[in-house]
Parts: sequence; C-alpha cells; structure tokens
Amino acid sequence: MSSPEKPTDTLSVIIPLKDERDNLRPLHEKIHAALQPAVGVQILDYEILFVDDGSTDGSDRILKDLARTDPRTRVVRLRRNFGQTPALQAGIDHSLGSLIATLDGDMQNDPSDLPIMIEKLNEKTEPPLDAMFGERADRQDAFMARKVPSRIANWVIRRVTGSPIRDMGCTIRVLRRDLAEALPLYGEMHRFIPVLCLIHGARIVQIPVKHHPRIHGQTKYNLTRTFRVILDLITIKFLQAYVTRPMHLMGGLGLVSLCLGVISLVVAIVMKSTSGIFLTGNPFLLLSGLLVMVAFQFFSMGLLGELLTRTYFDSTRRRTYAVRQTLNMAPIADSRRSAA
Repeated sequence: MSSPEKPTDTLSVIIPLKDERDNLRPLHEKIHAALQPAVGVQILDYEILFVDDGSTDGSDRILKDLARTDPRTRVVRLRRNFGQTPALQAGIDHSLGSLIATLDGDMQNDPSDLPIMIEKLNEKTEPPLDAMFGERADRQDAFMARKVPSRIANWVIRRVTGSPIRDMGCTIRVLRRDLAEALPLYGEMHRFIPVLCLIHGARIVQIPVKHHPRIHGQTKYNLTRTFRVILDLITIKFLQAYVTRPMHLMGGLGLVSLCLGVISLVVAIVMKSTSGIFLTGNPFLLLSGLLVMVAFQFFSMGLLGELLTRTYFDSTRRRTYAVRQTLNMAPIADSRRSAA
C-alpha cells in the first residue's frame, strides 16, 4: 500500500463578526476540536482569524483574551462597522494560509465540516478544484422569514448567472488563496462569491454541510436585504457578461430603441397617408423622436463605458483574463534577463 501524500497547505479560518460575544469562546473551541486532528494529515497548520466589524457588545475583550492565550488565534479589529464584505476582504488581506476558509460568527456553521471540505478540495481531479462551498442540508432558520426568501433568491440568481450553486448564502467555504485574492470584494458582493469565482474561471463544487439554530445573539438579516440582493444581482450580471465590453449592452439597448423609433415613425406616416391624421398631432411621431433620443443616449453611454473600461485596465494594468497554470515559462524569463 502506498503511503498518503504529506500535506503542503496551511489553512486560514476567517470569521467576520459583529456583536457575537457569547458565541466566540464556543466557536473557538469547536474550530480547534475540528482542525487539530487534521494537522499533519490534511494540512500543515492553521490559524484562526477573527475580524471584528465594529462590535459594541464587548466582543473585543473576548477576542483579546483568545489572542493572548492562543498563538494560533489572530484578531483584526475594524474602526467601525463596514459590512461583511469589507470585513471578509480584511481577513483575506491579513491571512497567511494557502487555503482560505470562511465561517460565520453565529455558530450556525459547523467547523467539523472543514476537514471534509479540504479533503474534497484536494482530491486528484483534472483540472484541480479551486473552491468548495457548503450547502445547508437541513437549514435551521425560520421558514417564512429566511428559508422562503432565500430559496427564491437562489433560484433567481441561478437563472440569471448560470451558476450551479444551490445555496449562495451558506458562508462555510474553502478557497485556494490565489482565487480568494483575485475576487473583487466590495459593497455587498460576499453574497455572490460563487458567481465571482465562476467569472474568474474557477472550478467549484458544493457539498451538503450541517447547520445549527442560532443560540446566542441576534441575526443581522431581515427581509429588506432582498431588495439589495436584486440591485447587486444587476451589478454581478454586468460584471459577468459586459464589464470588458459595455458597448454590447448599451449599444444593444440603443439599437432596440432606435428600431422602435423607426417603427413608430413608420406608423405615424402610414396613419397620415391612410387616415389623414396630421403628423404634428400624432403621438407616434413624438414617441419616435423620444425613442431615437434614448437610442443615442444609450450609444453615448456605451462609448463612455468603453473609454472608462480601457482607461481602468490600462492604468491599473489589470488583465481581462485569469491564468490557471503556466508551463516552461522560467527559461524564457531567464533568457530575457540574460539578453538585457
């Protein structure tokens, strides 16, 4: 029998939180209980990184004590409440692991699922997996207030983006570091991390995970976030399909408006020739003028978008593609240096 390969990855467990004082110590203990047996078997080592997003309930005192007594625990305290997405980005920026895991601070996620997700992520596949997402198999939340809106939102997101992920809101996930650092996390884009991964060409998989009812603290979610999800979905669809070619979207809308304007003008002319209705008093003539003006507005917005896109990519030197792997690149680079 061949011996199992030695682990080469380190793990950073990032927990963005706000006002979760009573959950911090139990969550800390559960993470250690889940990951300590994995050290030397699945991972080289791990760290626990709490990101305090402006807590006001005394969570900072608990976090200071955990960091003082546990060398694997690190804390990032933000100056105020910035939101879950900036807190998650802060965690990624300050983490050290080659694998990035995320958890909520409310103890509804179960850290014991992390070793299973790491094992699945490291399975020998071609191409290799880049991210592993959890799906709450038996969700312990209120049916009307949480489950129903979530199911509707997940269905709409899948239809609009083509993502295969069934549970976008599950926050237990494991990503490879290069992918996590490449994600454009701003605003409230944490809800669409699976879609952002797909935009970057990542290979992702979702597996069932455990879910527990909230015991301590108050939920930060309510029905009003549904409207924000709809607005963010428009943004994510644009990023997915048109961020490098805005003229295709604006120009397409402009062409539709221009065609409708021409049709409206033809109707007005036909009504004049057959019924004797004066063009100046025909609402179809006014409608055609309005639609043509709207068409030129769309064309102008598309051209401005193209200029902004090119300025952005040129000035920041960001690429419009993502590389998975390179082969035999070092000799070429060495030859260039030697030629210089």
